[in-house]
Amino acid sequence: MEASTHPYFSQSWVADCKKYPTKAMGYSYLQAMRYAVEQINNSSLLLPGISLGYEMVDICYHSNAVHPLLFFLSDNRSLLEIQASNTFYRPRVMAVIGPDVSSTAVTAAYLLSNFFVPQISYSATMESLSNPRTFPAAFRTIPSTEQQIVILLNLLRSFRWNWVIVLYSEDEYGQTNLHQLRAQATWACVAFQESIPFWTNDRPALAKARIQNLVERIKGSSAKVVIVLSTEVPLWRFFEEAVWQNVTGFVWIAAEAWAMDSMLRDLPGISRLGTFIGIAPEKVAIPGLDDFRVRPSGDPPDGAEARADPAMCNQECDDCLFKAQEMDPILRATGSRIEFNVYSAVYAVAHALHRVLGCNATGCRHRTVYPWQLLKEMSQVRFSLLNITINFDEKGDPPNGFEVLEWLWDTPGKPFQRIASYSELNELHIDAESILWHTENNTVPKSVCSEQCEPGQMKKHLASLSCCFECVECKPGTFLNQSSIFSCQSCPPDMWSHAGQEECFLRSVRYLQWDSPVAIFLLFFTFLGLLTAGGLLLIFVRHANTPVVRSAGGPLCFLMIASLIVGFCSLFFYIGQPTEVKCICRRMVFSLCFTICMACMSVRSFQIMCVFKMASRLPRAYNAWVRYNGQWIFVATAFTLKVVIVGMNLYFFPPLPLQSAVSSSDPAVLILTCNPNYLSAIVFNNVLEMVLSFACFCFAYTGKALPKNYNEAKYITLCMTSYFTCWVVLVVVMAVCEGVVVTAFDVVTGLLNLLSVCIGYFGPKCYVILFRPEQNTLAFFQTAIQSYTMRPA
Repeated sequence: MEASTHPYFSQSWVADCKKYPTKAMGYSYLQAMRYAVEQINNSSLLLPGISLGYEMVDICYHSNAVHPLLFFLSDNRSLLEIQASNTFYRPRVMAVIGPDVSSTAVTAAYLLSNFFVPQISYSATMESLSNPRTFPAAFRTIPSTEQQIVILLNLLRSFRWNWVIVLYSEDEYGQTNLHQLRAQATWACVAFQESIPFWTNDRPALAKARIQNLVERIKGSSAKVVIVLSTEVPLWRFFEEAVWQNVTGFVWIAAEAWAMDSMLRDLPGISRLGTFIGIAPEKVAIPGLDDFRVRPSGDPPDGAEARADPAMCNQECDDCLFKAQEMDPILRATGSRIEFNVYSAVYAVAHALHRVLGCNATGCRHRTVYPWQLLKEMSQVRFSLLNITINFDEKGDPPNGFEVLEWLWDTPGKPFQRIASYSELNELHIDAESILWHTENNTVPKSVCSEQCEPGQMKKHLASLSCCFECVECKPGTFLNQSSIFSCQSCPPDMWSHAGQEECFLRSVRYLQWDSPVAIFLLFFTFLGLLTAGGLLLIFVRHANTPVVRSAGGPLCFLMIASLIVGFCSLFFYIGQPTEVKCICRRMVFSLCFTICMACMSVRSFQIMCVFKMASRLPRAYNAWVRYNGQWIFVATAFTLKVVIVGMNLYFFPPLPLQSAVSSSDPAVLILTCNPNYLSAIVFNNVLEMVLSFACFCFAYTGKALPKNYNEAKYITLCMTSYFTCWVVLVVVMAVCEGVVVTAFDVVTGLLNLLSVCIGYFGPKCYVILFRPEQNTLAFFQTAIQSYTMRPA
């Protein structure tokens, strides 16, 4: 004999089931079981010669379940004896189908597992029932909560909903589903979660206030998707309040416990709340069940025993048939879902009993069957029912699964439509075009905590919610890599990006290029300087023995002119892309050449002053100077000292080409320069030239009263003034400018210094040689010297 527990009266906190209207769905489950029993009893293949009987009770709430369970476990005397071993104990029933509610099913599982009575739940999804150690006798024909949560999360991912409200019932079903959801939905964010209170007659005001506050909180939330993990009991009052407060525009995702509740679907005004999507067992058509459900029932099926305890008949069901007939159109449109679970559960028990009794085509062995024997075969059953394979895994769970439905109101005779199916490969296939969204233009509702950032904006998390963030634009010089959307990465040194970019671009490299107008201008004057220095050399070579050339220094003049020519040539190193060789030559060649030139000018000024003012006073020193070629020793010493300074400069300030100098006015420009410490190197490198120029100026100023032919004070002063002015300007330019401007001014400074010597020092001498030949005679020079010596002291 089988037992069945079905809630075919509306549940309430009050345990008296007579006071509440009949639940058509519960009655439909009852009829599905009766239909399966009748088919099996009329079958010649399954349990031939054996008739199944059944006991059916109504449990409209959790507290009503214990009494029927004790009745099922009792013997024929309605006694439940305490025995040392239940191996040979025979209860009133061999198996129990139900209950439907998860919390009640768990209570039943604790009792039935102690007596090894197989329990097949048809709508209880709680994960705890899948523990064979705790509930070795528990089976079910509906998947567990885990599969429901997986489908729910796939649904959220498919529509990109990551900002949701979670409501749950204040029972074990709601708590278990909530725990499963929060454990797996690590990528989604919960705006808030709240329990839906049960309506209690002892404190109705408190329950009403809680429901009102909950609905108001939902209305004020930015989340537009509400996941309701609840049984149907507390939802009536909740949705009535939501309709009264005119809640609209939400997507309601129903758990399987109420996804197919046609009475809740018919609640007045509920369609205005938004789109209802539910997770429900797969629909399986059971031929003949719809007609059987509304057929008046006569006597119990053949072989069934009508021996129910009168004390258990706490509810007459005179109006059950009328209610089923009234709801028949909706029940037919809904299809056999939970009904098939009940139907297959009965067949599973029958197949297990068929194996226990060793049945064949001719009949079954008549033997005493104990619950543990049936339980052993239950885990082994595997059969096909209506082209669907029925079996149980090691946890007692079935292979069949869920599908996703949408509630409809505008299609008579079709209260629900399937919008998605869940395959055995754990893939959710959604028919998005068939969904009727209650939105303008039937667009998919959005439910995100934060809108997607624009390209080039990184996400900055707000608080601890992974879905809530603010969009921060990447700063210039950084970009957003899609592999790391929560931080902007810096561009490589040779690249740049503007604000809010997803990639960097190559910086434009700037240096003094050969074809630039500035470079062409500088090259013109450099060639002009070379021609000038070359012309000086030709003039002085041709007139090498003339008094003007000899008074200008003789051989020192040629050394000065040669250093000027090399100095002009060194300016070419400043143009074009800097290289290591060019950077070294910039620092070294010009500095050495100009030092030679300054040393020659200084020693020449010193010699002239000595000839006219110190030779008579310090004859021995003067003779030693002349005898040992003091001027050449001085120039060589200055050159050697300069080589040491240049070497130290190259060591402490290596002029290697660098691309790290970024333009301050335009960061997208990369300045190709020789050294970021170029200013320090310039100052250090020109210390000796400054000392020599100052000495030269002093010697020239001291000799300002010398004969006109030897008085070079004003020319040297012009050269030194030009030198100091150029370097002061260059230092200022280096301090305030950068890049090509600094390089160009560096070339200009060199040009002006070299040209000032060419023009200021050698220019007057060339003028005399070329245009005043009468002054370039020995007699003219002797006359000038005599005039100087004869002047009054």
